Amino acid sequence: MSTLAIATAKEVFDLIRDDLLVIEQEFEQACSSDVSAVMEIAAYLREGGGKRIRPSLLLLAAKALGYQGGSAVHLGAVVEMVHTATLVHDDIIDEADTRRGRPSPNKQWGNSKCVLTGDWLYMQAFRMALEERNFRILDLLIHLTQQMVEGELLQIELQGRAIQEQEYYELIYRKTACMFRVSMQLGCVLAGASPEVEERMGEYGRNLGLAFQVVDDVLDLTATEDVLGKPTASDLREGKATLAVVHALENGTPEDRAAIHAVLADRSFLRVGHERVLEILRRNGSVEYAMQTAYAYAETARAVAAGLPESEYKRALLWVPDFVVAREK
Repeated sequence: MSTLAIATAKEVFDLIRDDLLVIEQEFEQACSSDVSAVMEIAAYLREGGGKRIRPSLLLLAAKALGYQGGSAVHLGAVVEMVHTATLVHDDIIDEADTRRGRPSPNKQWGNSKCVLTGDWLYMQAFRMALEERNFRILDLLIHLTQQMVEGELLQIELQGRAIQEQEYYELIYRKTACMFRVSMQLGCVLAGASPEVEERMGEYGRNLGLAFQVVDDVLDLTATEDVLGKPTASDLREGKATLAVVHALENGTPEDRAAIHAVLADRSFLRVGHERVLEILRRNGSVEYAMQTAYAYAETARAVAAGLPESEYKRALLWVPDFVVAREK
């Protein structure tokens, strides 16, 4: 990431730093339990860090629309808790060994404890959300959870085979972009925004989330393990066809398609190596195609934010798409 981008990132996160610190404290307090596994696993995940982009979006949306109350911090902790629950379950489903450069929770504590802790985090998040006494908030969170579960089920159905671009976008909307959308919508609800404004801000979140996941999938293919904090090309090893791979399948030679099909079917690089796949992607311009798609979604998000009243929070929302597409992990 460029020096300018890093400086701008610091400026944006300084804007909401105090609120993010309180969100961390609320999250920690909310994970208090008589059962040690809950506290240990939740603490382990919190200490592993993360971008905290979802609660940041909720804060920025609420503040850009003039909200000043404490519920944005409270719901920010809810959103981060839901996100953490999804990470616990994702690692179990993917049989992951590492997360953010450390052993994954399921590797440390086993699947049984982790799936139950993930369930506990979901329920605790909903208990906290209930304190707001707002049916629209609950409606958004329930629909979000259903969409994410459907996304995981859809991904399992699609594993090991080539998919169409539209299937890919549907999948990443459910798995990632839906939470970005709902984070923005929750900020709007707190600010008392009209349904039309909530819908527009939700579109900001949807497009930003799609850009985020497309970039994530490119980095999975092209970044180093040291940077990612997990094995590279893990998606292909799990039989998942991401956008660059879909593009190569649609535009490559018969030999290219056969090679990629072999990796997806084998869920390994035993017959066709990782470097061979990268060569196919580069030759067909597939990585560039995926990144251009991410840039397009980011620009669509920025266009939505451009219609907000002038404020430092609007300027932050205008910059966030740059962060999403320029990051290296």
